[in-house]
Amino acid sequence: MTALAPRLLAWFDLHGRHDLPWAAERTPYSVWVAEIMLQQTQVATVIPYYRRFMVRFPSVAALAAAPLDDVLGAWSGLGYYARGRNLWRAARIVAESHGGTMPATFDELLALPGIGRSTAGAILAQAHGQRWPILDGNVKRVLARYHAVSGWPGAPRVAHELWLYADEHTPHERVADYTQAIMDLGATLCTRARPACTVCPLAGDCAAAAAGTQAEFPAPRPKRVRAQRRVAVLMVQDPDGRVLLERRPASGIWGGLYSLPELAVEDSAGEWCERALGACVAAARELPVIEHAFTHFDLDLTPHLLRLATAPSAVMDRPDWLWYKPGTQLAVGVPAPVATLLQDKDRLLG
Repeated sequence: MTALAPRLLAWFDLHGRHDLPWAAERTPYSVWVAEIMLQQTQVATVIPYYRRFMVRFPSVAALAAAPLDDVLGAWSGLGYYARGRNLWRAARIVAESHGGTMPATFDELLALPGIGRSTAGAILAQAHGQRWPILDGNVKRVLARYHAVSGWPGAPRVAHELWLYADEHTPHERVADYTQAIMDLGATLCTRARPACTVCPLAGDCAAAAAGTQAEFPAPRPKRVRAQRRVAVLMVQDPDGRVLLERRPASGIWGGLYSLPELAVEDSAGEWCERALGACVAAARELPVIEHAFTHFDLDLTPHLLRLATAPSAVMDRPDWLWYKPGTQLAVGVPAPVATLLQDKDRLLG
């Protein structure tokens, strides 16, 4: 095999994605925010979120000073909300322990919440020009095919082998461009389906291309039975049409976001409203089940739409509850399926 980096960089100069907003100015903060958003999320989805986020939180200091609700509100719809929470937590650590300046060493970056080996390497390579390998999903696919590395990349043995190759190919010069180039190659040519091998700069000595086995690399995650969860939630409307939202615990699904209160299996909607709100239900109906897929399980969400007969007497005593008027701007983070429910006025009781 000939050196990979020179061919990849020559291709990048002509065909790389030079218009990505975080590539315009590679600062530690901009690279960090982009890398976190791009985890398990496609570039086209990330770009508008990234631009809005950077306008609202243009620096580590601004992010650290913002309330978590504001950060999760800006993140709402992007999914994988633990990323947003960890980003905020890490910014506060940087502000308190690093004088507001992103660390410039691998170990210090790795110690921050939500920053793993590849993200730390990307920040140091792209913002500081330090030689550190990266291994995101696109890079794993490129290297797995190029070297015909068998097995699922999440397996320790396979990951170790891919990291060795990632380090071997990372050059000492133009390391920032190289890390972007190998990610771009995976995203645009060495794609999961129908890779464009005829125009790939690495096709000449790519093991998978030579054998015609591109579809076999990387191997998929071993299949396992997906768990199924069923949850009933209460869409409680007061006489003014406002809907009750409740902040979820910091850990677990939709952690820290505002959602609809959950109804325990042994409880009834009417008794819950009387007990928690001090109000009776005037009208009620069950809405169609909403199916939502998470990484490791599927969730069936059954909303119960309830109209209170009188104004509640207890809700204002709870700092983790608030009333939201459907159709107005959401100022807090809300899970995507719940946001869809809140904006669907036809479902609400008149």
